[in-house]
Amino acid sequence: LEVASLTRADADLEAYRTQIGKEVIAMMMKSMVLNHSLFPHVEKRMSSIFKKQFLAMEKEIQEEYERKMVALTAECNLETRKKTEAQCHKARAANEEAEELIKKMNEKPAVEYRSLLDRLHILEQDHLKRFLLVKQEEYFAKAYRQLAVTQRKELHNIFFTQITNATIKGELKLEAAKTLVEEYSKIQGNIEDLMDFLQASKKYHLNRRFAYREYLISKIQLRESQASALINAAATQIPSLINKMESAGHLPESHLQVLLDRAEAEINSVKQKFNHDLKQEKQKLRQKLITKRRREMLQKKEHWKEQLSLGDTFKTATDITHYLSHWKNLLSDYTVEFEELTEKLDNEASEELKELLFNVTEKTLEELKRVQYGVFVQELVKLSVPKMFLLEAVEEHKKEMVVKHEQLEREEHDKSAAAEELLQLTRQKLSQELETSLLEQKKLRSWEQSIFMQLLSLPLSLSEEELLRMRQEMHCCFSQVDSSLAWPKIRARTLLQAFEVEQRDAEMLKVDQNSAAINKQQHSKLKKTGSRNRNKIDVLKKSLQDKILIYEDSVKDENLNKVSNELLLEKECQLHDLEDKLGEYIASLAFQKTVKKSRMLELYTAIISVQALLFEQLSVSKTLSKLECIQILEAHNPEIEELDRKLEYEMLHKESAQQQQHLMSRQRWTPDRLGLSSEAVETNADRQVTVLLRQAMNKCRQFINLHQQSLRHEQWNCMVLEDLLENIEMDAFLARYSQELRLAGYLAKLARVPMGMLHRILNLLLPSSSQSEVLSVLDSISKYSDGDAESDSNADESGSCKKRRSQELRQALENKVWQDLINRSLEKIPSLNKRKDSLIKKKQLALLEKASFIHLGCSSTHSPMGQSDPPVPFNTATAEAIELLDTGEKVFLFRELSDPILSLRNSPRKKKKNFLNSKKAACASMD
Repeated sequence: LEVASLTRADADLEAYRTQIGKEVIAMMMKSMVLNHSLFPHVEKRMSSIFKKQFLAMEKEIQEEYERKMVALTAECNLETRKKTEAQCHKARAANEEAEELIKKMNEKPAVEYRSLLDRLHILEQDHLKRFLLVKQEEYFAKAYRQLAVTQRKELHNIFFTQITNATIKGELKLEAAKTLVEEYSKIQGNIEDLMDFLQASKKYHLNRRFAYREYLISKIQLRESQASALINAAATQIPSLINKMESAGHLPESHLQVLLDRAEAEINSVKQKFNHDLKQEKQKLRQKLITKRRREMLQKKEHWKEQLSLGDTFKTATDITHYLSHWKNLLSDYTVEFEELTEKLDNEASEELKELLFNVTEKTLEELKRVQYGVFVQELVKLSVPKMFLLEAVEEHKKEMVVKHEQLEREEHDKSAAAEELLQLTRQKLSQELETSLLEQKKLRSWEQSIFMQLLSLPLSLSEEELLRMRQEMHCCFSQVDSSLAWPKIRARTLLQAFEVEQRDAEMLKVDQNSAAINKQQHSKLKKTGSRNRNKIDVLKKSLQDKILIYEDSVKDENLNKVSNELLLEKECQLHDLEDKLGEYIASLAFQKTVKKSRMLELYTAIISVQALLFEQLSVSKTLSKLECIQILEAHNPEIEELDRKLEYEMLHKESAQQQQHLMSRQRWTPDRLGLSSEAVETNADRQVTVLLRQAMNKCRQFINLHQQSLRHEQWNCMVLEDLLENIEMDAFLARYSQELRLAGYLAKLARVPMGMLHRILNLLLPSSSQSEVLSVLDSISKYSDGDAESDSNADESGSCKKRRSQELRQALENKVWQDLINRSLEKIPSLNKRKDSLIKKKQLALLEKASFIHLGCSSTHSPMGQSDPPVPFNTATAEAIELLDTGEKVFLFRELSDPILSLRNSPRKKKKNFLNSKKAACASMD
């Protein structure tokens, strides 16, 4: 019942959150129209889109909820069937084993064993049902929580998507969009604070209701136990009177048992009538109370609906703040009134139940008196029992009943006082928990703001659109920081049950092991089959009793502590996951920008390398002289210089404009502009210091918020400026890249280099690029070389001559590219850095010895040069890495295959073997 109440409260709060969020967005749109930041027709169109999307979102969430409920119900039913079947199969196996054992035993031990086994199976089934119910409860609660978080995210996504679209279309100015988003974030913070307060308040009142109901239940149980005690006391007086008369010798022994049996029958009849009448009266009262509660609850809800009509929609930020404050007061008052009504109805129900119980008990006591005085006293008189003796006994019984009644009243008073004291302590504890919960949520909200300020302080360059998406991602992440009312309780029950099952399984296994060890020990001692069976049944009975005690054992404190620790750990992990998710999103944005820059730089470097190759080829082939090459470069330089001047001018212009905007922004965030200027303070003696301090403290919070908002705005502008400057640089870089492509195309045309050859060269220079990127670069070069790099003037040459010339050119260019790549790799080796000269000098002797050893070892294993194969290209050169153990660095020795001493072409297998052997010898030497 408590979980059901908490779940309903979660659903109500989620509905309030969604309604407030939608209405706040509509109010902000109208506020933009009043501030002349948005045209009325644009506001109407956007409001219409918002309404349609909100309706579609709610419909989709509802459909998804129904689908999940159906799927979870089917899944839970399947799991329940499987677990139940497994449990039944286990019980059948145990019963069959018991039947086989019972056939060999006497009747009494067998009946006891079978009774214990049935009891254990009932306990196992009950715990299995409870386990499955708790698991299903967790599944449904988790699904509902996920849908609630999805709805919150979707609400934020709808808002930011529409703002972004309006900005792109030009319907909303960029500065107005920034202001709107800033205001939205501020209001969302206020909404989160409001919902935190409402959630904590609702939890406090619900727990207060549960505590009061426990108090009432304890009082009802106390009254029922007192009523039973009074009835039992009155009932025992009848056989007591008969026994007393018999003990005094006034009643013949032959009539004693007859009167006692008759008294027992009359008493049982009266008690059965009491139970029946009490049950009937409770059912009638229950229907009456349900009707009354529904009527008054319905009236309260109708009154609540009337209060929800807030009148005209507010239009400015001040009105939005007032609107949220109105919601806070309205929902708080409604919660208090609703709980007061619930407590009043519960109290009235308890009083009516008390009166009902009193009336039925009085009737039962009167009936017992009638039986005692009207039946048995008269019967004893007929049996010649002295009347005076009977009257004395009856008077004594009346005094005993009075004493018993007073004793029960004293017990009721003492227990009621203890229950009231416990209730007061529980309410004080709940008040402290309310304050603690609000403080923890405030810390979480402060943590959110600190995370956002840290993100803004990072050296990032983000555009306005990317910053909007970052805000959107932040709201989506931190909108789930709150903790629902039902989920922690459900999760705690699940964890507690899991710990209990784990502990119970371990104890059950221990019992089985102990019983198996005892069976084995007694089997070796006893020789007769009958004795073995008797001992076996005794051991099994003891095992079943131990297992029943394990199942009936109450919850242990250590498990409760483990549950609390686990819940705290899960909450901490959830917060870390949200922080990591936001950090991953920011890192992905920065990484995408870095990758883009890296790709452009790689393409630019490749084009410069192609130009260098083409210049060298033109110079070597005597197509162009060095003077002509210099003239081409000098003709190309003015274009590059013009691009550099244009870039410098644009960056200076943008920085100056941004500085001017920054000054205007600082003036905008001054206290005078926002109506927070200090008032003239009267210094006369009549003015109290406390009033001045209170006013100063009220303004302090406003100044702090103003400073934080100004700082966020300034950091936002810095990120946007960095992004603008990077975009300017990138545009200039692309223009320069285009110029270099044009020069490369011109040089390719002069060198008459085939496109296929350029394609192979670009593949070498751009190893990490896709073929589409390489082909795009090749197409650009081809376009600037008039589509064909080879001239038709060579048409008169023979085909074989042309093919040989092309192969020689391709081989020369490829060898040159490979040589350049190897040289670049050598330059990147850390051990060849100038800063490591001292370490390298210390290793010179060892390296020289190593190199000479390799030289001698390799040269002695190869055939003379006369038997060598034709030369192979340079890219098959061999290399060996020598590791410097002190620094962790490596020195690479490269050997060209044209070297007659280090020629390794004849025997690849021998080469590999000698290479490895020499490496092992080198490592041993260095060790």
